[in-house]
Amino acid sequence: MKPIALTPRLLAVAELVSAGTRFADIGTDHAYLPVWLLQHGVIDHALVTDLRQGPLERARMTAEKYGQTQHMDFRLCDGLEAVHPYEAETIAIAGMGGETIASILSAAPWTKAQSCQLLLQPMSAQPELRRWLQKNSYTIEREILVREGRTIYTIFLVCPGPMPELTAGELWAGRQQSGEASPLRMEYLTRLLKQVEHAVSGLQKSSRSEDAQRLAELEQVYLDLQRMKKE
Repeated sequence: MKPIALTPRLLAVAELVSAGTRFADIGTDHAYLPVWLLQHGVIDHALVTDLRQGPLERARMTAEKYGQTQHMDFRLCDGLEAVHPYEAETIAIAGMGGETIASILSAAPWTKAQSCQLLLQPMSAQPELRRWLQKNSYTIEREILVREGRTIYTIFLVCPGPMPELTAGELWAGRQQSGEASPLRMEYLTRLLKQVEHAVSGLQKSSRSEDAQRLAELEQVYLDLQRMKKE
């Protein structure tokens, strides 16, 4: 049977999964990622969850279409609620907002106790997610940038352990690992600079006292992103 095709975003996540790991895909939707991993022999079983019945049924349909139903376990639950610690070593949470991902991990502290490898792909609120990971003693070992259409996505490879404090700019753009310069890094920083510049411009017009602190924070982010781009 012809292998399932993954989008660049999901393929980048798939390439981080270690062979033979106990794998869980949280918020699986169509289950394209676990089915691809099974087809390519990276894993021999996948546990998939979704919050809603509709997406979980779509996951079952994908598994049936590609002959992988017997290798998958489907669970209707919120995040990792119905996943037991011994069932997962590698956990993918892709396509959700950063604050939702943080909430899922907050409710499952065993992911840290069990030294799980986390593959996180936030669609929004990346500074908030990085801040939460840092505060809760998770470390981002790698950040991978991938283009899909006109969007640049970021995938975090996360493991338990203290992370050196991120600067204001690194909370927004991540820390570039030595020797792993991404060809998309400059474009990504440029996009973030425009985004922060737009936010700063709006806050400068505000007379609300509560916006003053946010303005000062974003001005520091802007300066730090400029420094990072020059480096």
